[in-house]
Amino acid sequence: MSVRKLKPITPAQRFRIVNNFDKVESVKPEKTLTVGKNKSGGRNHSGKMTMRYIGGGHKQTYRIIDYKRDRDGIATVESIQYDPNRTAFIALISYEDGEKRYVIAQNGLKKGQTIEAGDSVAPEVGNTMKLKNIPLGTVISCIELRPGQGALMARSAGSYAQLVAREGKYVTIKLPSGESRMILTECKATIGVVSNSDHQLEVSGKAGRSRWKGRRPRTRAMVMNPVDHPMGGGEGRATGGIPRSRNGMPAKGYKTRSKKKASNKYIVERRKK
Repeated sequence: MSVRKLKPITPAQRFRIVNNFDKVESVKPEKTLTVGKNKSGGRNHSGKMTMRYIGGGHKQTYRIIDYKRDRDGIATVESIQYDPNRTAFIALISYEDGEKRYVIAQNGLKKGQTIEAGDSVAPEVGNTMKLKNIPLGTVISCIELRPGQGALMARSAGSYAQLVAREGKYVTIKLPSGESRMILTECKATIGVVSNSDHQLEVSGKAGRSRWKGRRPRTRAMVMNPVDHPMGGGEGRATGGIPRSRNGMPAKGYKTRSKKKASNKYIVERRKK
């Protein structure tokens, strides 16, 4: 994927950097794999606003993604499509009996290509297999944390992990953050890097684009009054105390992870500071 800078024929386009979408097809989503998506506007069942800065936004259709890849066999990629619900692109695949599914698309996946899932498949881009069968050093994504649960890790645009070691019933994977952690060998993962890796280079160019995504303007804590936020008040740009949340929880370096968390024992090396 590539990005391009627009000519500033309007003020909003002066800093706009867009995705070329050269690998994405402009087709309607598969109707059997979509459901309606309701927006709450940040209100609960009684109409009270419980989450601020949420509201509006363009109407969206949710695409049902197959994160489990629990069907073995060969499937053909029918198209690579845009999904408004996630940063990565998705691929519509069809099996020999006509069944269709949406999966997260990996970099290099093309229309007409065949992918498969199972125990004895080749470690090629788009194929899903158990971690015990993947060669060491392979770049993987869409990783399960528990067997049969479905992919939870490395699902967003451009994300990946690397399989670095295998010992007993666990493998060790290294994440881009620098963290190394153990996962059961029976868990599945997909070969390759998640598509749309240039997503981080995009620049929206204007505030209205955030409104289209359903995000309302966010007020900075420093410009609030002391009654509204611990960081509010003061003369001019002066603010009192250390950066913290609305409830007083310190930010910027304060560790919030529980020391008793069950998954701590699976983390071999912490992420880099």
